[in-house]
Amino acid sequence: MDSAPSVLEVRRDRFARRLPGALAELAGPAHGTVSLPLHLAWSGLTRFDLDQPRLRMSCYRTVLAEGRHDDLARYLNRDLLIGMWPVLRGLVSRDIREVWEGAFTELAPAVRAAV
Repeated sequence: MDSAPSVLEVRRDRFARRLPGALAELAGPAHGTVSLPLHLAWSGLTRFDLDQPRLRMSCYRTVLAEGRHDDLARYLNRDLLIGMWPVLRGLVSRDIREVWEGAFTELAPAVRAAV
């Protein structure tokens, strides 16, 4: 008899299904103000100035946690994500971190340390 998947497995699967095929698909803005729709920013701020590091980090945390596949491509920027990842990885849940680092070698800690 098969056992039901754990909550952790369900969460990781949910995040994995949302991933882009490659980080190059993340074509969101690198500067300026971003207004997130309510299905992403349902609590708290909805507008984020990407030129302010704390607001940029908050925006990315929100999109990573709540975003659908299309949201990730629309609101995240590949270069910003890679640059912010060493700090951002400590601000997102472990399942988000492990799914993203497992899918994209550019984000894996060992790869970043070698660069």
